Amino acid sequence: MTRVSLVLPAYNEVARIEKTVKQTAETLRNITSSFEIIIAEDGSSDGTDRVAEKLALEHNWVSHLHSNSRQGRGRALNRAFKSASGDVLCYIDVDLATDMNHLKELIESISVEGYDFATGSRMMPQSNVKRPLKRGIASKGFNFLVHTVLNSKLYDHQCGFKAFKKAPLFELIDVVEDEHWFWDTELMVLAQARGFKVKEFPVVWRHGGTTKVNLKKDILEMGSQIFRLWWSLKRQPKEKAVKSCEGCFEQNRV
Repeated sequence: MTRVSLVLPAYNEVARIEKTVKQTAETLRNITSSFEIIIAEDGSSDGTDRVAEKLALEHNWVSHLHSNSRQGRGRALNRAFKSASGDVLCYIDVDLATDMNHLKELIESISVEGYDFATGSRMMPQSNVKRPLKRGIASKGFNFLVHTVLNSKLYDHQCGFKAFKKAPLFELIDVVEDEHWFWDTELMVLAQARGFKVKEFPVVWRHGGTTKVNLKKDILEMGSQIFRLWWSLKRQPKEKAVKSCEGCFEQNRV
């Protein structure tokens, strides 16, 4: 059985997908003897699909999931995780903005330390981050709202560097309603609400130079999703309501 399944969500990433796959594989070889890399290619129009298919033909540890039209990031991740064979499931952003030296800690948070969910964080005081000022302010505002409105203990919900234990992820994956950028946030909020063990740790992170995010559009959409999720949680019957989990959450400040 595959120990680690790592998903690379990819939309119009022809310039860097091959380099990212090779660098990711090199890093994984130092962590585990058994892994697969799944390229969740989401309706690309720049030739990413052709490069991804070539990589899948060349390497038995690469698989390519293609969509003819844009599904949305969350939907592409859902599909990829449901096809994965690993015990530990994780995903990272194709731009490798998070320093790959953290991949071992991410995976071992699940496989060794026993957490159900783990995430890197760009917002913890110990994190080493360089990003455009405007995007940093927007991210802080978004995370503050999630923390305040949805009672989340995480500093950072959107960092594209997460790992999951298979069974807990599959308990929540079909409950998450968002199919695009809010997918991460909704998943992590629900994980805390259901009492799963969640680990957050600081990372070194550098802005990748390009982004698929439309800042104005996505801020408005994410704001509406925060209140949609708040209303959904509020309406739950008492017996299914959010439960607290004392000691289930850890932020690694080392």
